[in-house]
Amino acid sequence: MRRLLMWMAVGVTLAALTPMVLANGWNMPEGVTAVSRDIYSLHMIIFWICVVIGVIVFGAMFYSLFRYRHSRGAKAATFHEHTSVEVIWTAIPLLILVAMAVPATATLKTMYDPSEADLDVMVTGQQWRWRYDYLGEDVAFTSNLSTSREQISGTSEKGENYLLEVDEPLVLPVGQKVRLLLTSDDVIHSWWVPELAVKQDAVPGFVNENWVRIDEPGIYRGQCAELCGRNHGFMPVVVEAVEPERFDQWMAQRKEAAQQEAMSADREWGLDELMARGEQTYGAVCAACHQPDGSGSPPAFPALAGNQALLDEPDRHISTVIDGVAGSAMPAFRNTLSPVEIAAVITYERNAWGNEAGDTVQPSEIAERLAAQDE
Repeated sequence: MRRLLMWMAVGVTLAALTPMVLANGWNMPEGVTAVSRDIYSLHMIIFWICVVIGVIVFGAMFYSLFRYRHSRGAKAATFHEHTSVEVIWTAIPLLILVAMAVPATATLKTMYDPSEADLDVMVTGQQWRWRYDYLGEDVAFTSNLSTSREQISGTSEKGENYLLEVDEPLVLPVGQKVRLLLTSDDVIHSWWVPELAVKQDAVPGFVNENWVRIDEPGIYRGQCAELCGRNHGFMPVVVEAVEPERFDQWMAQRKEAAQQEAMSADREWGLDELMARGEQTYGAVCAACHQPDGSGSPPAFPALAGNQALLDEPDRHISTVIDGVAGSAMPAFRNTLSPVEIAAVITYERNAWGNEAGDTVQPSEIAERLAAQDE
């Protein structure tokens, strides 16, 4: 009897806590897209259906246990089946499932319809960053974690958006349908932004589709939701939604910057210029594996500081950065970094941390190699 009363008290407590739980952010977010709101409404409808079913089933069970307990002299029934009851308890759940399936199917049809998009963005997962290509616009960039190493190591106070901040967010216009094409260069990743109701796997060799139409300007954060390696937890997603006019201005600026970057590959760069640019690129792209001081994490990620083989074979160094190393965690950066960035990071690695090669790799040399490979 005491156990029965205890479980009944637990049930009443959970029922009383349910509104508080929903009001304090323990529920899924409602989101800022029409699809996210449809998903939220569907979730809440099914949640309350489950609550009602739970109350009825457990209420009947607890009532039966209490009303017909042995201590009151209740005698067990002797019947073994009842056709009408069996038909009823089969038909009612079936009708409930059908009632839930109708709105669920309508929502799924909407979710999987990326047609008539105003903008196409290719999203490529890479260990451990995201690359965004605005198809047809000649604008592309890589989005890297920007949380400082001091915060990660615990030597400084963690910021408000710890591990959920990047150097280059994905910028999208509000009120326009954006089709997302997702793939991966290495292992399976998953691009997930809860407030946009988008969670889509990025699979090597495949292109998956999803779409989003954001209603409200703002910054929306997510992360990779597929275990993708040692730095899986350091692969955030940040989407900045802006008004269409501001998006057009941003796009024009990015196109101009891309043109200037392409033009700068033809001029001669000095060592100091390459070192400054290379340090920036190395910190964003290479430091996660090879460490900020070039010490690496052998055997998976060899040290770059004091690596004599690296200094003695500049051509091999260039090929490794451009084409990667098959069968290892070293990816190819030919489609990720610009000729300027590749030349700068190689020059930096050859002249930092006590390495004293004293030479430079020019962006024009990298551009010629890439052009030759594309022929």
